[in-house]
Amino acid sequence: MLSAEFATSFAQEWISAWNAHDLPRILSHYEDDFEMSSPLIRTLVKEASGTLKGKDAVGAYWSLALTRMPTLHFTLEHVLVGANSLTLVYQGARGTSAEVFYFDRGERVSRAFAHYALND
Repeated sequence: MLSAEFATSFAQEWISAWNAHDLPRILSHYEDDFEMSSPLIRTLVKEASGTLKGKDAVGAYWSLALTRMPTLHFTLEHVLVGANSLTLVYQGARGTSAEVFYFDRGERVSRAFAHYALND
């Protein structure tokens, strides 16, 4: 079970890393072999499944995204805590967004799923 303290700390650090556009810092929150799913993976890197695996693949995708959106900024709205997962709801470049993070093996993310509002 994830503690409220861990959830709050993770959320603040994750948002801060993204707002600093610090890719190594962003990637430090994830296992080496983590999986990331997002509809933007289909758009930016043409991966039909919408899923990438591993820091190299996801890092390249995020590097491309940061290059294309130099003013990217996230504003945290909510932190939702599950048994072994967190969901962060935030405002970003695509409006209201949510990311679900699974922590299967400790305090680093093993799987993550990005979601975007359809009508923002």
